[in-house]
Amino acid sequence: MRSFKNIATLIRTKRIGHPQDYTQSDLSLLLGYKNGQFISNVERGMCCVPLKMMKKISEVLDISLDELKVAFIKDHEETLINYLNKSTTAKKAVLKI
Repeated sequence: MRSFKNIATLIRTKRIGHPQDYTQSDLSLLLGYKNGQFISNVERGMCCVPLKMMKKISEVLDISLDELKVAFIKDHEETLINYLNKSTTAKKAVLKI
């Protein structure tokens, strides 16, 4: 299972704490999306901001590129761990048959 929780937490925290007090809809529009559903999905950890939007979201929410990079890498690491654990569990189940 893919993990997006670190990016989700970072974006939600920065959006809510931003001096402009952006709503999900405001932020989505600034990023070129039609409604707030996209940011809602990101903040709930259902998806990630596309790589091509990382620089823009960094500028809009005043997030350093290093902060984004750390959150993105943590999510990828957790995704890899989830995948490897799932693969190991599946192999053990096959071996028990």
